[in-house]
Amino acid sequence: MKTAEIAQRYLDYFEKNDHVIVPSASLVTDDPSLLFTVAGMVPFIPYLTGVVPAPYARAADVQKCIRTNDIEEVGKTARHGTFFQMLGNWSFGDYFKEGAISYAWELLTSSEADGGLGFDERDLWVTVYEDDDDAAALWRRIAGLPEERIQRFGKEDNYWSTGQPGPAGPCSEIYFDRGPAYGREGGPAVDDSRFTEIWNLVFMQYSINNVRSKTDFDVVGELPNKNIDTGMGLERVAFIKQGVDNMYETDQVRPVLDRAVDLSGRRYGASHEDDVRFRVIADHVRSSLMLLSDGVTPSNEGRGYILRRLMRRTIRAMRLLGVDVPTFPELFAASRDAMAPAYPELARDYDRLSSYAIAEEETFLRTLASGSTILDTAVADTKRSGGASLAGAEAFLLHDTYGFPIDLTVEIAEEAGLSVDRDAFDTLMQEQRSRAKADAKARKRAIADHSVYREFRALGETTFTGYTDFETETRVLGVLVDGVSVDRATAGQTAEVILADTSLYAESGGQIADKGIIVGAGFELDVLDVQKPVPGLVSHTVEVKAGEVAVGHAATTIVDAANRRAAAQAHSATHLVHAALRDTLGKTATQAGSLNRAGYLRFDFSWSQALSAETKTEIEEIANTAVRDNLEVTTRVLALDEARDLGAMALFGEKYGDTVRMVDIGGPWSRELCAGTHVRTSAEIGLISLVGEASVGAANRRVEALVGMDAFRSLAAERALVAELTSALKTPREQLPARIAELSSSLKAAEKKIAALEARALGEKIPDLVARATREGNVRAVVQNVAGAASADDVRAVALQVRERLGAEAAVVALASVVADRPVIIVATNDAARAQGLKAGALAKAAAGVLGGGGGGRDDLAQGGGTDAGAVDAALDAVTRALRNA
Repeated sequence: MKTAEIAQRYLDYFEKNDHVIVPSASLVTDDPSLLFTVAGMVPFIPYLTGVVPAPYARAADVQKCIRTNDIEEVGKTARHGTFFQMLGNWSFGDYFKEGAISYAWELLTSSEADGGLGFDERDLWVTVYEDDDDAAALWRRIAGLPEERIQRFGKEDNYWSTGQPGPAGPCSEIYFDRGPAYGREGGPAVDDSRFTEIWNLVFMQYSINNVRSKTDFDVVGELPNKNIDTGMGLERVAFIKQGVDNMYETDQVRPVLDRAVDLSGRRYGASHEDDVRFRVIADHVRSSLMLLSDGVTPSNEGRGYILRRLMRRTIRAMRLLGVDVPTFPELFAASRDAMAPAYPELARDYDRLSSYAIAEEETFLRTLASGSTILDTAVADTKRSGGASLAGAEAFLLHDTYGFPIDLTVEIAEEAGLSVDRDAFDTLMQEQRSRAKADAKARKRAIADHSVYREFRALGETTFTGYTDFETETRVLGVLVDGVSVDRATAGQTAEVILADTSLYAESGGQIADKGIIVGAGFELDVLDVQKPVPGLVSHTVEVKAGEVAVGHAATTIVDAANRRAAAQAHSATHLVHAALRDTLGKTATQAGSLNRAGYLRFDFSWSQALSAETKTEIEEIANTAVRDNLEVTTRVLALDEARDLGAMALFGEKYGDTVRMVDIGGPWSRELCAGTHVRTSAEIGLISLVGEASVGAANRRVEALVGMDAFRSLAAERALVAELTSALKTPREQLPARIAELSSSLKAAEKKIAALEARALGEKIPDLVARATREGNVRAVVQNVAGAASADDVRAVALQVRERLGAEAAVVALASVVADRPVIIVATNDAARAQGLKAGALAKAAAGVLGGGGGGRDDLAQGGGTDAGAVDAALDAVTRALRNA
């Protein structure tokens, strides 16, 4: 049974049983404490917790999920995968335990001919919470399960909560017995490899508080509305129904594995190590493709870092399989073909999605080449100094800065006869993880408990009137101070104010929040921010400037009209720039992020190379021509499918409901789904001036533009600057580029001549420096301040020549100078000095410490520096003392 068929049977069954079929939410969750949708219940949390009233009594879905906390286990077990799909059925105050158990048992055990999944009842076991006698009795009555196939577990395994005060409850898990070949008899309590969990039924029936840990909390009572939250792992059911050993061999994953086999020329099943690599590749390519399809792009932070890590682990695995040429064009195409029947958008958007993957592979292959050069140098230095182990700090630098995998570092070091100090590396890695966890914990603490918004959201959605009105009369529904609901806020306090209606735009879709005020009888509030903390609810962060605002007060929201008009100009200009980009570069140049504020826009788009000056001018001209043509801007609210049929662009990575707002500028010339505010005609934008274009990733570019009066002021300033230059250089405007190039060339020639003269003057000091050699300890030493050096390279050249002239006798040269207002010191030692244990790196480091900086290098030649130019003589004294004490 194909994976897609299992999912469809699930949805058909629950639709037949009066469940609303809900499409999968994005892998990119709205929850700021999560990077990704990590479980099927994440999109339903607002309904399960009661913060947002559920729009249906019962629902079912197939939810895309990503988990990376067990990434190191991928490929090693039958069930660990980064991307997976969770089948779920949900009841919000409707059916409870009996209904959930009945539905699960009927779907699992009904014959395939009757639309079920056809499991043999004898292969199924269940677990229940240790005190849940009701669930155990229902399993006996509904499923006829004998007592020995109903096992009881404690809170660690069979109790669910969010980890926060709120809803919680026992759960019941269904397991499939894979047979004696996979482990011992005795059920899930004995062997969870043989007995594989396929479905978890959560009975959300209690309210808890004083949560001290996952298993330590206070149950304060039963919930007034009990919910059902279930999750069945689609990949787990698929590998059981398809008769294969693990999820990597199912129909949606195996094609990538097979393509990796073809590319490597190695056989799957011949080697455990290679098999793990094949499975890692199959999992990570699919996971990467699905992340790309939901708007994540490779980067060095957050979600983009996770995607980059998955891709680079794939490249590394292919390298270990003997393939060091690009493979993503083949591997990603195989994943597309396997997944597109379930997710058609993968085929539709594949050219754009694959461009990110291919660019990332090209970049990392170059990184591996450069990292190998750095590693080769580190290995050579270690061997030259007689070391047997590469420093953990070196390995960590390669990993952290260059993305160079530790196992590759170990492999190359071992080939050179060295080990790697893994203890030091692991310590540094753990310190980094601890910092990251602390940061994440701090971010999570900074987020208010969203349950505080429950009572306000239960009153209905906030009505936004700002598309047509700059002022709106409303009433205060709630006041929050420091995340706590209170009845009022007084002058001088900062608070959140919840209103029934508002004309103030809440930040979304790249457009920042409106500025404005909220006024009422005896109070005035300065609006600092406007956000949507939970879907459908608008919260105004305000400073109480006068009086006090209380729940129930009448209030009027007043938008800063000038700021709003300028923001609308920028947002409409963004649409024009997007259309101009696609007109110039082609349909693959699509938006990948934006920011709009009064007078300014920033626009990211998928493109892999810099735009020429001619292309930027063309884009700017097309956009401003649309401004000149005074195109009509219209908006319509319609069904998502209807908007798509009309050609409206659903922007990459954005989330949309069933009903959307479509913005047309000039009819279909620019047609996008957008909830932002806009001008009435394009001429109101005034002017668009592109002021910047740069890379923001391997396959992403960013343009920045000023809009309206900000664009005019910028151009006026440039005009004034040109006028000043023409006057100062006594050159007509059209000849300025040539004149400036001429002056620049002359200046470079003069600087080069001066540098040569300074170097010659410094070189002429060599005989005098040699003559000043003194005996310090057991060596001849030249420890001098050579003022006037143009560069550290000049000081290095002189130091080497002085060392050469001192002959074979043990000698150390330490020369210092101030270059560009910063002190530098060069230390050189000869063979005889090094034989006595005098190392240039250690001496340079000692001197640099006096200069307020750092230093180091090879034993024969090293450099140090710092920030304290007045400490040069003291730094040289430190070298002299070190020599005398050696």
